[in-house]
Amino acid sequence: MTIENIDIKATIEKVHTLIRDDETMSTATKSMFEILIIVITLLANRLNLNSSNSSKSPSSDPNRKRQPKKKTGNKTGGQNGHIGTTLKKVDNPDVVKEIKIDRRKLPAGQQYHSAGFEIRQVFDIDISRIVTEYRAQRLIDQNGNQYVAPFPEGVTKAVQYGPQLKAHLVYMSQHQLIPYNRVQEYFADQLNIPISKGSIFNFNKEAFQMLIDFEKRVHNELKNAKLAHADETGINIGGKRHWLHCMSNELWTCHFPHEKRGTVAMNEMGILPDFEGILCHDHWKPYFKYNCTHALCNAHHLRELERAWEQDEQQWAKQMKTLLAEINNKVIDAGGALNAKKSQEFRETYRKLLKQADIECPEPPPKKKGKRGRVKKSKSRNLLERLRNFEDDVLRFMEIDYVPFTNNLGERDIRMTKVQQKISGCFRSTDGARIFCRIRGYLSTCRKQGISSSHALSRLFEDSLPDFLLND
Repeated sequence: MTIENIDIKATIEKVHTLIRDDETMSTATKSMFEILIIVITLLANRLNLNSSNSSKSPSSDPNRKRQPKKKTGNKTGGQNGHIGTTLKKVDNPDVVKEIKIDRRKLPAGQQYHSAGFEIRQVFDIDISRIVTEYRAQRLIDQNGNQYVAPFPEGVTKAVQYGPQLKAHLVYMSQHQLIPYNRVQEYFADQLNIPISKGSIFNFNKEAFQMLIDFEKRVHNELKNAKLAHADETGINIGGKRHWLHCMSNELWTCHFPHEKRGTVAMNEMGILPDFEGILCHDHWKPYFKYNCTHALCNAHHLRELERAWEQDEQQWAKQMKTLLAEINNKVIDAGGALNAKKSQEFRETYRKLLKQADIECPEPPPKKKGKRGRVKKSKSRNLLERLRNFEDDVLRFMEIDYVPFTNNLGERDIRMTKVQQKISGCFRSTDGARIFCRIRGYLSTCRKQGISSSHALSRLFEDSLPDFLLND
């Protein structure tokens, strides 16, 4: 380990030697130096952590460099056959403006006849307010009885906001994560419509209440799924630490906020107790309390193996990282799963490598008699034992075609929560967190089903849910 051209490990070993050989130093002083060396080692190890060898995000890497793309031999730019999004002319423009030739500028003495037009189209937007006034006819008969035409469903007040405006507000607030005051400024500046923060919150709450049946549906779908991803991340609610739990698959997403991180929260979420499929996760121990099959995220293993190689100089870790990456490439080439013979060959290689690791990273000696507690093990040793004890869960992606190599889908589904926390800092209340979770789960699910967020919210406020929610 080197920091600013200083070999930290060699320096610490030199200090250890000096302390051990100094006979004039008291036992108390030696103990104090030992503690300082431990603290310095821990801090130095933290300095060398980054997104490649820990769970830190790439954005936290100092002066991070983008990995160069592999050379393919193709020319730069779009390749033949790729799907592009070039702006194209439309057959039914909204506005047509004819440009007449000023005949006074044409050569005199010539005869001219029309030869059609050259056409160019300009795509632009017109942000405007639309106020619809409903006038219900009143009739009075000869006896003085009054009859009034019924207003459309939903038109209940003298002045009110329409469904598209509500959908747009919720889209900006919950999908684009724009703070309330900036949403207010946008509507005031662009549309000349005053909106209070209370109204924005009420529209979010209205969407939350309309999605009760959706949440029941997504719970049932995930309970009966053959594969689901699970993950959790810390959130701030009213200045206190809480947790956002997520369960999802390729078609459905469910978010759930709770003050606890373990089984208490998972039970209240109400999916895992009835789930019997394969659960992909990052080895958070409470997941193993449930009666389902497990598949562990190998992206976490690759980062931890990288750390063991870089910081603890564990050769086996480097070899194991190479092996897992090789297995994954073979699985991809095979179309999703290996045959039994190839799978067994990789298992034998995997086990041999862990046996070699026992020599390089042995189990620490047992504690002396009279001392309580478990024997402290290094991070590399803990990783070794986990890879051995959970071999089937680590390598499950190798034999079942729908089990992925990583839990990246679960991590992607909670990523926008971190963005929300960076923008707003926290949720002001538990109600706000619940509203965010249910609406984000709905928008994520619609996106997976091929429906845009703006269209999904428009359908919601028009009381006409997308078709996939209407089909059992």
